[in-house]
Amino acid sequence: MCLLVLAWRVHPRYPLVVAANRDEFHARPAAPLACWPAPLQILAGRDLRAGGTWLGLDRARRFGVVTNFRDLQTAKQGAPSRGMLIPQYLASALPPPQFLEALAPRAGAYSGFNLLLADGESLWYGCNRAEPFARALAAGVYGLSNEFLDTPWPKLERVRRGFEAWLGKRAGGSPVELFELLEDRTRVTDDAHLPASGVSREWERVLSAPFVEHPDYGTRSSTVLLLEADGAAYLGERRFDPRGRGAGESAFHLDPGDWP
Repeated sequence: MCLLVLAWRVHPRYPLVVAANRDEFHARPAAPLACWPAPLQILAGRDLRAGGTWLGLDRARRFGVVTNFRDLQTAKQGAPSRGMLIPQYLASALPPPQFLEALAPRAGAYSGFNLLLADGESLWYGCNRAEPFARALAAGVYGLSNEFLDTPWPKLERVRRGFEAWLGKRAGGSPVELFELLEDRTRVTDDAHLPASGVSREWERVLSAPFVEHPDYGTRSSTVLLLEADGAAYLGERRFDPRGRGAGESAFHLDPGDWP
């Protein structure tokens, strides 16, 4: 499960702002945020089991993020990895609508996913549980977890309120403040306000916190992206161990046209 908030053409300095948590089983190996080997020019973490990623940025400052869709459907046998969708997009040089149009006929082969894809011109949302499969998004603030875009799960609404307050600082807030929002470990205590996504009540409580803390499954990393109109960018990642303690940090400060 994952959580992210995103602002598209809202902030006066940053046309794109993203703050995201990646939740995964702690036993699943992953590589930290880094520049991928040639020929791919991608900044991303890497899932070492399937080879893909959950969030990435390319040299042209195109961006993509994927979340799984929380449902209890049996995993598709032989389904392609959803994590490969981000490197495929960033390697394609296609604008988001053309990439999603090409993906649509084969999207049903994947287990449930949400995609957010951006370039300098547009932001698009794709979901193989939604109808239509893909749509353009207007300027605004969006939230995504493991349901449809802007599904008002309490954890998402909690982080979104803090995110909107950060965006309201017209002089610009710091990435540290966004990382602090993502480290909110407050769980929902009233079962009446828990989502009913098909898992047990105990797991709904565990997953109800923006930062999921559990020895088997939890928040593995937090990522913040601040992208300026001229191409300057900050992309940072904080990583966590099974006890929710810091386990490493990476940060890239890119000037316009620069690449690591």
